Amino acid sequence: MISDFKNKTAVLTGAGSGFGLECARIGARLGMNLVLADVQQDALDKAVAEMQAAGAQVLAMKVDVSKADQVEALGAATLARFGAPHFVFNNAGVGAGGLIWENTVADWEWVLGVNLMGVAHGVRVFTPMMLDAAAKDLAYQGHIVNTASMAGLLNAPNMGIYNVSKHAVVSLSETLYQDLALVTDQISASVLCPFFVPTGISQSHRNRPDEFKTADTKPTRSQLIGQAMSDKAVGSGKVTAAEVAQMVFDAIAANRFYIYSHPKAIASVQVRMEDVMLGRNPTDPFAHKPELGVELKKALRG
Repeated sequence: MISDFKNKTAVLTGAGSGFGLECARIGARLGMNLVLADVQQDALDKAVAEMQAAGAQVLAMKVDVSKADQVEALGAATLARFGAPHFVFNNAGVGAGGLIWENTVADWEWVLGVNLMGVAHGVRVFTPMMLDAAAKDLAYQGHIVNTASMAGLLNAPNMGIYNVSKHAVVSLSETLYQDLALVTDQISASVLCPFFVPTGISQSHRNRPDEFKTADTKPTRSQLIGQAMSDKAVGSGKVTAAEVAQMVFDAIAANRFYIYSHPKAIASVQVRMEDVMLGRNPTDPFAHKPELGVELKKALRG
């Protein structure tokens, strides 16, 4: 159980917006040292100014989490400035939709690079530092939070590439939890599985690197439909990113692994698990809202 956050160090990726920014705000209020990383420089600069004004000690770096060397540089800079961090929020993520066979190689490389490898690099770089700190100080406590999604527990249609990346993050996080328990009682992990919450995720294409853009890449019809549905669902979310960030800190304090923004959505996970256990074909994801399924089919077949 971790109750004291004051003067502890937190590393946050995707710190310029959404959950990363809201977690940083809570960290600043609690008197933490903050290591802020984001791929978008202007958003990062704004976040840094805000946290410093709130009195936090801040180290900021522009980082593309899909790049191993950039996350390694972030780790080295963190160690040099604050020592081993106590908290790591592997939060950076991008969204992408469309029918799964329409995603290009560049789509796969970009989304898996950020959503999966970003978390993998964060775990690979920071966990050894934290274990080292724990071995040297029996009072040290640490916690790693990986941001997945309800899309890591469900497989909604027309967003396959995102589902794949987030299922991988859930798997990585569950394994991390078990692996840490084998070697230490001082460090644990959680996985954040938000449902539709107003953040910048549905506009992530703003940060798509040039290497993953091609002149002839026009979104397909299914991708445009996916984008519109995502914009609508994310924009109409009733739970705020700030509320989810508070849930994250509450979960760390309680050493709770699964963090859900919308606990009611778990009913759909149960249906999926029953499909798996009973060997029955996947249940219609729109069974509770048939009009959505009709609308999507019509749009895709039209």
